[in-house]
Amino acid sequence: MTPDIEERPQMSVEDFEELVERAPRELRDRLGFLGGRLCIRHGPLDVEEFEELAASAPETVRLEYVNGKVVVKAMPDGRHTSIFMWLLRQCMHQRPDLDLAPERGVKAETYRKGRARTDGFLAPVNHFVEDGEWSAPDGTLMAVEITSHDRDTDQRDRIDKPVGYAGAAIPVYLLVDRDNNTVVVFSEPKDGRYQQSVSYSWGATVPLPAPVGITLDTEQLKQFAD
Repeated sequence: MTPDIEERPQMSVEDFEELVERAPRELRDRLGFLGGRLCIRHGPLDVEEFEELAASAPETVRLEYVNGKVVVKAMPDGRHTSIFMWLLRQCMHQRPDLDLAPERGVKAETYRKGRARTDGFLAPVNHFVEDGEWSAPDGTLMAVEITSHDRDTDQRDRIDKPVGYAGAAIPVYLLVDRDNNTVVVFSEPKDGRYQQSVSYSWGATVPLPAPVGITLDTEQLKQFAD
């Protein structure tokens, strides 16, 4: 990470206290807070317990279930939001038949045992209309993540998410990496791994492969460099 950018903790003490207060009674004693991180006592939660906890979390706490661990996803800052809107405009212009849903939950990983909150989830128009908090990956075209300046972004977005999204057979994973000023395109999921991974510097023309079929002009991203 760029040395002059301060890493943010996972969550504040106040958010943790509110999470405990709202959590199902049987889970409260298992929640801990150490060094700005949420931790789970007495063994990991299973996915059903995680969904109960996530459903009760305050709006300021976005929980994910990655590799059997509960993690907290950072709230987006202004540059993060502007990057998403940049991408949304390009998708709407080139593929009006698709929706780029913001902050959509997805059943990720092999056997759909993970729960990820995508920064964007691309699918046919009205694809998510009947879904609850967590959508199945079937019929979706692309998952999108935009890195945040928190201490877990490297493990979460660059390592765990490619595995989780490939395991769910999502055709394309697009990573907008604000630390490295790059756009990384993962494609061709097979056996829980993306077979292709191509990195482009901000300013390049970025082709998103089938079934997405969108070409991104990333020149505008330069104005969002930290």
